[in-house]
Amino acid sequence: MEELDIKEVMPEETGEIKPVREAGSGELVAGLDIGTTKICAVIGEVFPDGCLNIIGVGTAASSGMKKGVVVNIESTVRAIRQAIDSASDMAGCDIESVYVGIAGTHVKGFNSPGIIAINNQQIRQREIDAVIQAAQTVKVSDNQQIIHVLPQEYMVDDHTGIQNPLGMTGVRLATNVHIVTADITSLHNLITSCNRAGLNVTEVVLESVASSKAVLTPDEMELGVALLDIGGGTSDLAVFCNGTIKYTWELALGGNNLTNDLSVGLRTPLQEAEMLKYRYGAAVSSLIKENHIIEVPTVGDRKARKVSQKVLVEILEARIEEILQVVNKKICGSGYRNRINAGMVITGGTALLANIVDLAEQIFDMPVRISCPQGVGGRVEDIESPRCTTAVGLVLYGSTARSIQPAESGNVVSKLKNFLKNII
Repeated sequence: MEELDIKEVMPEETGEIKPVREAGSGELVAGLDIGTTKICAVIGEVFPDGCLNIIGVGTAASSGMKKGVVVNIESTVRAIRQAIDSASDMAGCDIESVYVGIAGTHVKGFNSPGIIAINNQQIRQREIDAVIQAAQTVKVSDNQQIIHVLPQEYMVDDHTGIQNPLGMTGVRLATNVHIVTADITSLHNLITSCNRAGLNVTEVVLESVASSKAVLTPDEMELGVALLDIGGGTSDLAVFCNGTIKYTWELALGGNNLTNDLSVGLRTPLQEAEMLKYRYGAAVSSLIKENHIIEVPTVGDRKARKVSQKVLVEILEARIEEILQVVNKKICGSGYRNRINAGMVITGGTALLANIVDLAEQIFDMPVRISCPQGVGGRVEDIESPRCTTAVGLVLYGSTARSIQPAESGNVVSKLKNFLKNII
């Protein structure tokens, strides 16, 4: 097999001098959301008291991704560099490492149990690491790599629902974890794109896990909540209850499908269809007046046509209803439908579609709200959109991951490198 070059490269010397941050400032954490339609980079400054300020935001159009998978590395590298440069210029600093989001139908999630004997000894960190290791010793497809092992609860003898068993005593220690895997080739291409853009990848994070950090409250996660992140190429579902993640699933449908439907149905270029979607789009056609007429640009030199806005919304409604119906079917089949007591939170670019809450509440039969990133300070005005949720969530994830490092895991980047070395 031809050797795969995944060495980390350092940023090229450009001779450009960025402003120097003040001495004594907080630690920098950067999140990079490499989406199908856009790439968003967010830089946060974490202070010793745990406060997080957003100090840099940069976006770039994405043309090298399709449904969460890299299809053109060079195009992706250019867009990453553009987004990072914009965020770095705003923050007045250089960024060398990032937390990167991943999504797509190649990502799989499942629950797995683990158990070890502790023989009436006090539970230490190494016992906790050992039981988590036991839970992840499951057969995974040869083309998949584990990227997350997320503990849901611990059990000490007959005591269940324990969040942290450290210091307890018992005969046996058990756990349930949620394991997330991703396709090795897709992981490699994502990391390579970042490396060629001059960035080290600290960790690859499932986008719905990252988004949950930015939009869900502890009360919602305890009571039971579903998070639906509708991006350009994919829709990411995660269900939380009792404070932990219980279920994840990826759908290869998103905002791009709505744009494509408009482009075909109205016979207008994709760029114009995207503009029409956000200017006149909605999710419920019955709320649109029949006599509201809009101009639709046509292909070539033909004159713009006049079309009822209701016709445009009917096209969008059919597709968004399909997406929500498929998601609802998955929720009902997950076994967690009756535990979602706090309702659903929708985020991502498509969450901006007017009346989507009305349609979602009708389909899911539960309360629904739209959410933007929360729990951060600084340049909040630059991230006040559902489109920035994942990137901000990656920064929040990174700010806590640095202080809580699992002793046994290592990160997926080093694991992937070791795996590739073994098969070459």
